[in-house]
Amino acid sequence: MMAHMKSVTSIAVVQANFVVGDLAANADRIIAAIERARAQGARIVLTPELALSGYPPEDLLLRPDFHRACERELARVAAAAGDMVVVLGHPEMHAGRCYNTASVLREGVTLAVCRKRSLPNYSVFDEQRYFAPGQEACVFELDGVKIGVAICEDLWEPGPARAAHEAGAELLLALNASPFHVDKRSLRLGVMHARAAETGLPILYCNLVGGQDELVFDGASFALDADGRVAWRAPSFEECQEVVHLDGGRWHAGPGAPEPDADAEIYAALVTGVRDYVGKNGFPGAIIGLSGGIDSALTLAVAVDALGAERVRAVMMPSPYTAQMSLDDSREMVRRLGVRYDEIGIEAAMQTFARMLAEQFHGLPEDTAEENLQSRIRGMILMALSNKSGAIVLTTGNKSEMATGYATLYGDMAGGFAVLKDLYKCAVYRLSRWRNGQGEVIPANIITRPPSAELKADQLDQDSLPPYEILDAIIEAYMERDEAPREIIARGFAEADVRRVVGLLKRNEYKRRQAPVGIRVTRRGFGRDWRYPITSRYRDEY
Repeated sequence: MMAHMKSVTSIAVVQANFVVGDLAANADRIIAAIERARAQGARIVLTPELALSGYPPEDLLLRPDFHRACERELARVAAAAGDMVVVLGHPEMHAGRCYNTASVLREGVTLAVCRKRSLPNYSVFDEQRYFAPGQEACVFELDGVKIGVAICEDLWEPGPARAAHEAGAELLLALNASPFHVDKRSLRLGVMHARAAETGLPILYCNLVGGQDELVFDGASFALDADGRVAWRAPSFEECQEVVHLDGGRWHAGPGAPEPDADAEIYAALVTGVRDYVGKNGFPGAIIGLSGGIDSALTLAVAVDALGAERVRAVMMPSPYTAQMSLDDSREMVRRLGVRYDEIGIEAAMQTFARMLAEQFHGLPEDTAEENLQSRIRGMILMALSNKSGAIVLTTGNKSEMATGYATLYGDMAGGFAVLKDLYKCAVYRLSRWRNGQGEVIPANIITRPPSAELKADQLDQDSLPPYEILDAIIEAYMERDEAPREIIARGFAEADVRRVVGLLKRNEYKRRQAPVGIRVTRRGFGRDWRYPITSRYRDEY
């Protein structure tokens, strides 16, 4: 079919960071993209999925006034399209039902409408709550070329692509809001390879970029020839607008971005998540409680890379159990990064609480109650500073701690955004080494010393937990892959370790429900895609 293509098709791929609910600003950005595309010599403008509303708009879609506002901005974009063909993603109310739609606009007129047929309702997706499924393939014609349109999940199964091909499509334009997780880029490419092979059609894949609450979208748009060759690739975690040309069934474009390193992608996801959560929600900056440990060190590095040193404040709150090394390393790190740094000792507050509770605690041994008081004193200090300055507190707990409850409610869990929430402890070490490879900002002691909460004398994390290599592997197997404990044990893990970790994971669901939202970077995080009951008597089989 490609041999009959009558002209070169030039398409501007708009990989942009649209903001949920910022309808007028999103429309302005689309109109600006149309003008750039016209200057670039393109005929078609391709946007991501639900570009007009931002993705995912969630329960905003249940509000009639939200749809009326979307319709007004859609009309404004359509009027601004002029002689350009604009393939625009937006929510649509039609005959009393809500659709995830891509409208093909030109000269103020809608040439065609593509309504998403496959509505994902797994992992972080909940589209069947909001949308009705479309029923028909969407193909429009420009300059004698028949162009198919599909929306994200429509190309993750064979049916819609095949229907577009049967309707005469000679190429496929795909609008996407595909969130990042580890290995997601290769997974997407594999699925698109399958669609190209099945239909014999080249595919142009336009993806959203930016952070939206816990989700991060990596962009990484691409042009795929029918034979599976990647002809062009957009950068990950960056906005871009590139014109690609289809001539004789093959895509042609300028030099594309190289394939990114896996750790570089994860780090970029964290930076993007912090930058957009802080920026889109209007916080003037961020506050981080430093401990001298690896988690707060990596959180600080990410925050500075996301916001700039001038918008980040580090606070060290030593107790009598804080090692001098922790103080020295924290002071050295803030010196390297150039952020504001304060030290506020908590011993006086510890003594005050000890006196206040002396009668209640009389005759009882010291235990986690006293340890947690230290953490909660620090949490109160950080939140007080946040209230005074308006800056958001970034919490520093990692996924291993969130899984096992090795974190204190209203203490180190107090804050507005959890940067490392979906990063295992082993990954924290790996990314810290990666970041130092780009320029050493984390003192070597922080990476090499054994981890400790420093809430009592000579305390180490592995007094309470299995080694992190074992702990992380068990959590990943049980939580991300849904393996039964007996299956994990059969792979060589000690039954005692498995019982301990699974028990901790289950007992601490109540803590995770109260934890701040955090950036999702794995296939399954403790957020939208983890919905376990707090109250449950289910017992796994061993």
